[in-house]
Amino acid sequence: MESENHPLKPFLPENARLLMLGSFPPSRKRWSMEFYYPNWMNDMWRVMGLCFFGDSRHFCVSSEKRYDKEMLESFLCETGIALSDTACQVTRLKGTASDADLRIDKPMDIAGFLRRLPKCEVVATTGGKAAEELAAMFHVEVPVVGGCVKFDFEGRSIRFWRMPSTSRAYPLPLQKKTESYSLLFQDAGLL
Repeated sequence: MESENHPLKPFLPENARLLMLGSFPPSRKRWSMEFYYPNWMNDMWRVMGLCFFGDSRHFCVSSEKRYDKEMLESFLCETGIALSDTACQVTRLKGTASDADLRIDKPMDIAGFLRRLPKCEVVATTGGKAAEELAAMFHVEVPVVGGCVKFDFEGRSIRFWRMPSTSRAYPLPLQKKTESYSLLFQDAGLL
């Protein structure tokens, strides 16, 4: 088993008020674009489309099974949403994208990201492994799914949300995921 380095640069717009963190991207064979949440079967961009535009296909490229990366980047910059993952380097213990099969060999520098994002007061993890990793980094309890805890970061109060995974493997209907994420976006002042 070999360690993998993260294939994407953190996406950190200067105006970000929300930093969303997953664990690590799936293997490239599952990608539909060179960006975060690249798997066509992942519901993240459908959830965002529903939350902000009332349309689950808003970020989809017509008649193709992929998302529009340029549209996503523009939307995220305008809205103030940053993206990264909690792991910088991992080993896939069984060769899958499942969080349960990932060993984090080197975490991302989330504190460094927060220093670069002075307007960011909300951090959200999009799955269990990411939530556990972030909680360990900042010595705080892991929130319940859909819940929030606060922690202090260099004099700044940060609200830490643990969101349901947008993976189709997570047994929650798209509408329920959307309702949960709407609460996050409202709390961050984005909706």
